[in-house]
Amino acid sequence: MIVQRRAVPAVLAAAALLLTAGCSSDDGGPAGADASASPSRTAPGSSAPPRQAGEETPPAKGSVTVVRTVAEGLESPWGLAPLPGGGLLVSSRDEGTIVRVDEKTGRKTELGEVPGVAAEGEGGLLGIALSPDFASDHMVYAYFTSAGDNRVVRMLYDAGKPAGEQLGAPDTVFRGIPKGFIHNGGRIAFGPDGMLYVGTGESGETGLSQDRDSTGGKILRLTPEGEPAPGNPFSGSPVYSYGHRNVQGLAWDTKQRLFASEFGQDTWDELNAIKPGGNYGWPEAEGKSDDSGFRNPVDQWSTAEASPSGIAYAEGSVWMAGLRGKRLWRIPLNGTAASAEPQAFLEGEYGRLRTVVPAGGDRLWLVTSNTDGRGAPEDGDDRILELRVK
Repeated sequence: MIVQRRAVPAVLAAAALLLTAGCSSDDGGPAGADASASPSRTAPGSSAPPRQAGEETPPAKGSVTVVRTVAEGLESPWGLAPLPGGGLLVSSRDEGTIVRVDEKTGRKTELGEVPGVAAEGEGGLLGIALSPDFASDHMVYAYFTSAGDNRVVRMLYDAGKPAGEQLGAPDTVFRGIPKGFIHNGGRIAFGPDGMLYVGTGESGETGLSQDRDSTGGKILRLTPEGEPAPGNPFSGSPVYSYGHRNVQGLAWDTKQRLFASEFGQDTWDELNAIKPGGNYGWPEAEGKSDDSGFRNPVDQWSTAEASPSGIAYAEGSVWMAGLRGKRLWRIPLNGTAASAEPQAFLEGEYGRLRTVVPAGGDRLWLVTSNTDGRGAPEDGDDRILELRVK
């Protein structure tokens, strides 16, 4: 049953981990497991999809240059939201705080702690996004795990207050998303249509993904107030697409087409082109399927090569951050199909990669994730990097 609540007009105001043999964590394998022999990236007998006519395609080969380290010493960073006037807001999964990073100096200022965050396993304070009307309403949206569910809240950001007191009381926009020790989803983003898109996980209960009355294992599309958005594929429902395992990446191309990354279990991680009402197969299908009732991914990777979290679109390609894979993937596109073989960059150089966000033009912000309990932190972890890509 879907549970939601219209937000009150804004005022200034452990689950046990049950894993069957072979069930993976957000790393594409049990916590602490090492990558062993893994299947090749492309399924036997498969080939790249044909190019779509009328699309300008990026070069088959691209490049990544690390321009600089923007900031160091971040604790379990998860979401990142660039401010329109400069500065980067970063959420800490385990600390439950949001900090502002000066992208020129790296200086960090804590805005405050989000009350009600229950950080455990893969849950905690996850994705953040700015209101489409941020210039006038100064609202920051956040997805977090509470004691009983995953939810989306919004908070007033008042930069004029002292550090640590700049976040207003959270106003719950949407509640009742299933929570678990694993598979909490967590990415949120406002689309080109001004609606709020929410990537959720099935919390380890695989049956939720195919249940359209559940918000687990879905991409949700909401109004900024938390109602099912007009034009959703299922009348009166917030569900936009279903059959997902654990969605942690959302991005749009220049033609307003939505893409999403998804964690596989043992075999295939996915990059999907999202269609309203589309069924992406989990748990009946993992990766590409011969079942015409399921939508196949744009491409797929072994879980040891990817375990993808955030994605961003820039220079004609989707850029996908890998946690267990410890690399940044470039997927050049022609429409909603891959136009060439994906390329891997930064393999093993910065450890686990969590979030990637457009920084304008050919630049990206990239956030590492080595202090989340599954990485091997080095001096300076975790970091925000500025990249130049093509």
